[in-house]
Amino acid sequence: MEEYQIKTKVVGVDISNERTTYAIVDIRGNIIAEENFPTGDYPDVNNFVKNLSDKIVNLVEANGGYETIRSIGVSSPSASSVSGCIENAANLPWKGIVPLAAMLRDRIGLAVGLSNDAHISALGEHTFGCAHGMKNFIILSMGVGLGSCFFSAGNDHQGHNGYAGEFGHTCVVTNGRHCGCGHDGCLEAYAGAAGIVRTAQELMAETGKPTLLNDLDKITPRTIKMCCDKDDELAIETFRRTGEILGIALANYASIVDPEAIILTGGISHAGKWLLEPTCESFESHVYGNLRGKVKILVSKLNDRERDVLGASALAWSVPEYSLFK
Repeated sequence: MEEYQIKTKVVGVDISNERTTYAIVDIRGNIIAEENFPTGDYPDVNNFVKNLSDKIVNLVEANGGYETIRSIGVSSPSASSVSGCIENAANLPWKGIVPLAAMLRDRIGLAVGLSNDAHISALGEHTFGCAHGMKNFIILSMGVGLGSCFFSAGNDHQGHNGYAGEFGHTCVVTNGRHCGCGHDGCLEAYAGAAGIVRTAQELMAETGKPTLLNDLDKITPRTIKMCCDKDDELAIETFRRTGEILGIALANYASIVDPEAIILTGGISHAGKWLLEPTCESFESHVYGNLRGKVKILVSKLNDRERDVLGASALAWSVPEYSLFK
């Protein structure tokens, strides 16, 4: 009888608006090798898949070869684990329905799992981060877009079509700002990166007050936070307004699902107290009374890129094994 060889490594892939990161991860969660390239360099998805496939193959061959790799896990905005497709992504260069899992599997010859980036963040946080040991919690991923994942009784809630958690596309302002998804008034248009910048610009136009924001070459959530650290009144008000809307939206979310904690991840979460304090204040003012003071709002301690690659690797271990090379 031939001895069955257990494969001890997987590939984790994190596709974000700015870059695509891919890494080989072992069974203990150690990142063996990691590389990345700009996502926007490949506006044609076929060229993107070819480039990603070639780079994964080269990395695998340089680090033990195909026989050591079990499967591939992929994190992407607007992805469905049910269909294996990226569908109508608002912030990626490819529009319509992209059967990414099948495209990668056909090129590389290994099993591929695909899931929404917020769900992957939740897997990473649950396995390696501050949600470790929690059974009921919300992950909110804050960047260009806003996504979320709710863990219930220790399992992530995917929904019937795999799109549960599109928190950024819930309406918070009737007839409000236009969102990239095509609707008006979405939370993402106020608490996503572009929405925060727009709030700052509107405040600058409304008040005419002197502000350090006028001296910036480019206004971003990061540079607004830098101005907050210098006690700039308008920059602080930008995050106060953002936190007020975000706190109301999170209070509605928590009042429905009753989580132990809400964990903020992504670049915007690094705004620190300037965003966290008004968010918590607004949350406590609007959450269902029996939950007041009982839901922790935390900021992830993990490096964003590392957590999402590790989350994608956790997904890879969960998909049925398949290989053209057996």
